[in-house]
Amino acid sequence: MTMLEKDKQTKKDDRERILAERVPGLQLSGLSVQDLQNLCKELHHKIDVVDEERYDINAKVTINDKEIQDLSQKIFELKGKMKRPNLRRVRVSADAMLGALLGAKVKESVDFKANLKTVKKEEEKKEEVTDWRKNVESMSGMEGRKKLFDAGQ
Repeated sequence: MTMLEKDKQTKKDDRERILAERVPGLQLSGLSVQDLQNLCKELHHKIDVVDEERYDINAKVTINDKEIQDLSQKIFELKGKMKRPNLRRVRVSADAMLGALLGAKVKESVDFKANLKTVKKEEEKKEEVTDWRKNVESMSGMEGRKKLFDAGQ
């Protein structure tokens, strides 16, 4: 514990010494109002310069972080993919395929056509072709509409 406290104290002393070297103390006593305003302007200018540098460094860090993330994603993708071998075409007869699928149950060849269902084809009803003029004449007027109404029920 004493060693940790000594380390903390030495780091604190070093920090104070370095700050005293880099930033000298301000002598504000005996300065006029104009001198104080000039001093404030200089300090604001230095703050702006340091802030711009901090912003630039922050932008560079974010760009580098994004680049690192992209590269690590590419590495992950490359590790995940495996090269597949080319597949060879194998010719197998229907009997051998059934034997492989069903096992030893099927020893003789199976007749596929025997198991198919037979479907009867229904003939389509063809509408009789009549003269369309007769149909229009019969549907004209109220009688034709009544026929259509009756046919609908």
